[in-house]
Amino acid sequence: MHRSSLLALVPSVFLAHAATLRNRLDDTNVGLTPTMGWSSWNVAQCDAASEEYAMNTANKLSELGLKDLGYEYVNIDDCWTAKERDGNGNLVPDPNKWPRGIRPVVDDIHAMGLKFGLYGCAGTLTCASYPGSEDHEYQDVQLLADWDVDFWKHDNCFTECPVTPPPQTCWDYPVSTEPWYAKMADAIQSVKAQKEILFNLCQWGRNEVWTWGDKYGHSWRIENDNWGDWESVVRIGSKAGEIAQYSGPGGFNDLDMLFVGNNKLTHNQERLHFGLWAIAKSPLVIGADLTKIPTSSLDILRNKDLIVINQDPLGAAAAPFRPSNSNSPEPVPGEIYPYWTGPLSNGVVVAFSGANGAGDFSVKFSEVPGLEAGEHCWKEAYSGEEGRSDSLSFSVEQDDIAVFTVTDCA
Repeated sequence: MHRSSLLALVPSVFLAHAATLRNRLDDTNVGLTPTMGWSSWNVAQCDAASEEYAMNTANKLSELGLKDLGYEYVNIDDCWTAKERDGNGNLVPDPNKWPRGIRPVVDDIHAMGLKFGLYGCAGTLTCASYPGSEDHEYQDVQLLADWDVDFWKHDNCFTECPVTPPPQTCWDYPVSTEPWYAKMADAIQSVKAQKEILFNLCQWGRNEVWTWGDKYGHSWRIENDNWGDWESVVRIGSKAGEIAQYSGPGGFNDLDMLFVGNNKLTHNQERLHFGLWAIAKSPLVIGADLTKIPTSSLDILRNKDLIVINQDPLGAAAAPFRPSNSNSPEPVPGEIYPYWTGPLSNGVVVAFSGANGAGDFSVKFSEVPGLEAGEHCWKEAYSGEEGRSDSLSFSVEQDDIAVFTVTDCA
């Protein structure tokens, strides 16, 4: 990979990029900023795909103040259906998990001022071997519309593959995934007059989906799963830096669900994980049990300054940049670069990452794409520290991050 592909664009290109960011799906009211909410999978996998988890989480989103910060989607992942479709070919909610069915739960969640999402798969089966949507796209989407479902995650298991029978995943073969996402997108568009559904393409970054995903959905996964380890954060975060230019209002790079509050990462790693996802304009989807989440993790998820950056209407994702000072390192593919920046509607975000080691980081504003030399006002998101200067200097611990909003001083 060429070194230049890891570095942020020069200021003039940043401005051109910002000017061309647009709503990528015509005449829509959903997906204009990254999705915020909760998903069941990281909590208890198949066991969490139930009415009980959905309602408990909806109550907790309100009780913990997360709803008021923008976390509005309660999304149920794989395993919510019975193992077979009914006689008419419809998906059937597992009666043990959904004793009232789906629609009454959706109505209750909507009454709380929240939204509800479900999961499906482009293949014959879901990743956990429940019925997939292949050859049932329009039928399944009509069911979603009838249930008033707000969000659909479309996975990529048991799809077309050059081997028979198709394996769960077709990683080893160069198969184009675009046709089956196009078909599901057409199905979703077909019910738009009845119900607008936010469409998440979960095909793990295959076929450079970031170059075409905006034709079909509101977000697209850019990598294999976040497995809840530090290596996943580094792998996915570094990839996001390479393709930041493909995010914008109506279509965002999806870095996968958050592992904040799952007792998988250190406190500093959770801070960097959330901070980087926020400035990369990824959907912010909590994957923790909100009835058990530690206060320290909850405080990270409730960081208002980072949420404001993530939800900035300009929708431009931050990317790495290399300052001209002698202390800035060479970029290394697969690593999270120490210096990041991106435009905001009211200024610029700048971040210092300690993923490659603790240190004292500094940069003159004249070195930051999109900023002019001279004094600017700034605020760091985690510490709340504020200042007015012509540069930034900050100490960052190992695996931690510092994120600054930089604006013109009033």
